[in-house]
Amino acid sequence: MMHRPHAPDRFHEDKATYVVRGEGGGDQPDLERGAAIIRGVVRTLPVRPGVYRMLDARGEVLYVGKARALKSRVTNYTQIARLPSRLQRMVAQTRSMEIVTTGSEAEALLLEAQLIKRYRPPYNVLLRDDKSFPFILLRADHEFPRIQKHRGARKAKGRYYGPFASAGSVNRTLNALQKTFLLRSCTDSFFANRSRPCLLYQIRRCSAPCVGRISSADYADLIADAQDFLGGKSTAVQKRLGAAMDRAAEAMDYELAAVYRDRLKSLTFIQGSQAVNADGLGDVDVFALAAKGGSLCISAFFIRGGQNWGHRSFVPAHVGGVPEAEVLASFLVQFYEAVPPPPLILVDRNPDEAALLAEALGSIADRKVDISVPQRGQRRRLIEQASRNAAEELDRRLAETTTQARLGRELADLFDLPAPPERIEVYDNSHIQGTNALGAMVVAGPNGWIKGAYRKFNIKSDSTTPGDDFAMMREVFARRFSRAMEEDPDRDKGEWPDLVLIDGGKGQVSAAGAMLAELGIDDLPYIGVAKGPDRNAGRETFYLPDGREFTLPPNHAVLFYIQRLRDEAHRFAIGAHRQKRAKAMASSPLDEVPGIGPARKKALLMHFGTARAVRNASLEDLQRAPGVSATVAQQIYDHFHPEAR
Repeated sequence: MMHRPHAPDRFHEDKATYVVRGEGGGDQPDLERGAAIIRGVVRTLPVRPGVYRMLDARGEVLYVGKARALKSRVTNYTQIARLPSRLQRMVAQTRSMEIVTTGSEAEALLLEAQLIKRYRPPYNVLLRDDKSFPFILLRADHEFPRIQKHRGARKAKGRYYGPFASAGSVNRTLNALQKTFLLRSCTDSFFANRSRPCLLYQIRRCSAPCVGRISSADYADLIADAQDFLGGKSTAVQKRLGAAMDRAAEAMDYELAAVYRDRLKSLTFIQGSQAVNADGLGDVDVFALAAKGGSLCISAFFIRGGQNWGHRSFVPAHVGGVPEAEVLASFLVQFYEAVPPPPLILVDRNPDEAALLAEALGSIADRKVDISVPQRGQRRRLIEQASRNAAEELDRRLAETTTQARLGRELADLFDLPAPPERIEVYDNSHIQGTNALGAMVVAGPNGWIKGAYRKFNIKSDSTTPGDDFAMMREVFARRFSRAMEEDPDRDKGEWPDLVLIDGGKGQVSAAGAMLAELGIDDLPYIGVAKGPDRNAGRETFYLPDGREFTLPPNHAVLFYIQRLRDEAHRFAIGAHRQKRAKAMASSPLDEVPGIGPARKKALLMHFGTARAVRNASLEDLQRAPGVSATVAQQIYDHFHPEAR
């Protein structure tokens, strides 16, 4: 019997894992040596389900695989003549293995997905999109439940509806739901401290339960309607709203009838905006795969309660030489590692081990999950639409890749690089008169932005004068590249840039060059990009480390590309700075007082009104504040009046 997927005793990986290391062997790939090491591992393996990890000489994970019988599966890697070239390269790099035994093959499949997500091995098919999907959360921990957008772990008590394909689709649905069902979206603290309705009530997007404009029973009816609608019972909700509108009109309460009319219009808007007709399907996900030129694209539609909640395309990595059915199976198990599976999954072809995959996904959902390849009817039309989307998205990406490859070659020619850059890092600083200063780094590659590699650097060195852009750049480069030298001295992990772009002129370039020289790095190409005297895009000047500078024609393709890189760094830096500034503005002098936590801080502010009033309060006034003991009052007073100690 399988354990529940998130139970604490699910895998016991720490107890079930053991490492088998090969004897001898160097760091260089060696096919015979790798096969010999795997043969040694095979002798120790049990004939039971589990997961295995191939490790290189440094202990980095090369590949994660699962097996119904570990001994039989791993033995296949010793028959090197039968292996495809991709797996031969992996075997040549293998120097040890880690083994995890599981209770069943389905458990092994789920653990494999978890480990692939954790280690991102270079020989596994990888789901590139690591963004969490947005959900609609209808809270259940309040007399007047709140409706809100939610990302991340589903810890809050309530009902989750999703996933939605994008933040835009969930925002549009939330907006329409507020118009239709008048549910509150404010936080509990905002709700508890209202004395009059807010703007949302005035524009008819909330029923104002905070000030008693609606009873708990009537609000519960709105909640029930919203649950019915999100659960696919929209027709029943429409009938109830229509009947209520008719009753109001018959009673000549035309204002109330108009309210019901507007709510019906909002409901119709949600249904009318569906690009996919999915009436009567309930909860289902649709996946189709397109392949061309060695690249793959998977298009997904998310349908909940018979409503299309958007679609998204995915381009898995490391798919060269991998059968399409295997790619689809790997994609699905990784996708549903973070998203709850629906009862029905429609695919355009059978994935590898479809029955096993359905069993594993059923254990995640705690119910039966069907994986089906429809042949006719409405379901087949959905598959055909997803297939068209996948093919069109793949064509679009291949065209972009071709253009990007040409830009890479031109960039290499322009800056005398040995090859088109695989990793470009762009740096920018942001501050206001030296306050809340930080540096930002964005990263781009042949396939676009590498957002997981973006970094923020809070300027914190005492030697850096506030507002000194040159000193800020020195500090950013010192921290970035001293860490790179420690973590990747051999530069073989793909984390060193092939080209560095600096948003700035001669001063920033000189500061960065001085720091690189101090670190002993003399082979890193870095270029300054500065706008012209009028700050208009198109008149950028490029500054080279040797003192040369030049410009490009305003319509030059490389110039447009560099502008996009520079603008992304600027956007990221400004956004990070605003977050830091907002956090600083929200801080309070009370945060620095020992023994003052959030609850006590709130109580003090509610009693005195402002932090300044707390600071100026006498010891006796502090002692009279609710929730403040004599000891705490003395601590607060001593903190703000050190001369009185």
